[in-house]
Amino acid sequence: MAEHFDVVVLGGGPGGYAAALYGAAAGLRIALVEESRVGGTCLNRGCIPAKELLQTAEVLRAVRGAKDFGVDAGQPTVDLATTLDRKQSVVDSLVKGLEGLLKGRKVTVVPGRGTIVDVNARHVRVSDGSELTGDSLIIATGSSPRSLPGLEFDGTHVLSSDHVLELAEVPKRVAIIGGGAIGCEFASYLADVGSEVTILEALPQVLNGVDKQAANVVVREFKKRGIAVHAGVAVSNIDLAGNDLVLRFDTGNGTEQVTVDKVVVSVGRKPRSAGIGLEDSYVDIDERGYITVDDHMRTAVPGVYAIGDVVSTPQLAHVAFAEAILTIKTIIGEEAAPIAYDKVPWGIYCHPEVSFVGLTEEQAIGRGYDVETSVHHYVGNSRAKIMGETAGLVKIVADKETGVLLGVHIVGPWATEQLGQGYLAVNWEATVDDIAPLIQPHPTLSELFGESVLALTGRSLHS
Repeated sequence: MAEHFDVVVLGGGPGGYAAALYGAAAGLRIALVEESRVGGTCLNRGCIPAKELLQTAEVLRAVRGAKDFGVDAGQPTVDLATTLDRKQSVVDSLVKGLEGLLKGRKVTVVPGRGTIVDVNARHVRVSDGSELTGDSLIIATGSSPRSLPGLEFDGTHVLSSDHVLELAEVPKRVAIIGGGAIGCEFASYLADVGSEVTILEALPQVLNGVDKQAANVVVREFKKRGIAVHAGVAVSNIDLAGNDLVLRFDTGNGTEQVTVDKVVVSVGRKPRSAGIGLEDSYVDIDERGYITVDDHMRTAVPGVYAIGDVVSTPQLAHVAFAEAILTIKTIIGEEAAPIAYDKVPWGIYCHPEVSFVGLTEEQAIGRGYDVETSVHHYVGNSRAKIMGETAGLVKIVADKETGVLLGVHIVGPWATEQLGQGYLAVNWEATVDDIAPLIQPHPTLSELFGESVLALTGRSLHS
């Protein structure tokens, strides 16, 4: 006999475990099925370990520049074995904490791979022999790295994001195919620890979706650090010559080539919707493999929901958290507003960091807004000068007629930690006149946001 629960959650990543924790807090009896470790890709093979490595890179940059502050620390070196040990220690401690949270809320965690036996009955069979049914079923099976034809991952020459996180030696020369958020983060990390890095991006702009002015700052700073950036190119051929990989790419004006030791393929992630029992069911899966849901995460089958990377929404852990909360509220009959996906916060942890919320200037114009913008650079910010990190800017995009903030874009030191007030402003549809009178602490990096908004009133202080 199958054990029955209020909700069965398939997948223990950010979406799945958030649904379990939030549902348990609402008094629901929850079963969470996870084939590996709770925390999913984000905690074990994605966000957290990647940012730990980027923190190593930041420490390395700080020590290299210590002499500018009168601190002679000598010439630093990187011990990747210690770095990887620390990374794993951080991951393990967070996994242990999450396991404690789930246990404390009496979530039944079932280890093993779950397969849906009967989607209409919300019946799941687990590889450990367990049989589960639920009044509701939440599919949160996540995603995996996407490869390219002819560039299948082998872990030796062609690497996925998973492989990069386990590199025990610094490769001398690396090509990164894909200049999105993950590609730029890996480029930044590898360049800091000593690799010669080349980015090859098919789209006209690296960091597609980021405001062009902000993206251009990243490109400029990357080039200063010796990172070669090629946008609008297509890799046409790759040859293995001994231990060397020769990549040829079409620039539109001819063919160029680069010789490297490793190739990192960073062209996004694909949903894990196949092989979980949805074949021949009424759950709709689109041509890219994403499960189709409505604005409350409901599939076409009553009582069955899908959240996180397995649906076609921004592949961000915090978006999965929000989808989990929305789903549980829907299950228990509470009123819940759909997620405004064009107003979610984004953070990219390369150096310099990037964060943004809302519309870019180009997007706002495309939607018919009469736009006004304000751009202020960190080179004039006192805290940035104190830190020795003056590259970057804050850009505000506002509706000229109403003064409503449409977008906030930040590139520079600790940009990901500064977005909070911009996120609230855009989502509360605050106006320039609402924000301009508010006092910003000085000296801080975040006061540049206030300065940028103040300038839109027609009067400013430091510009």
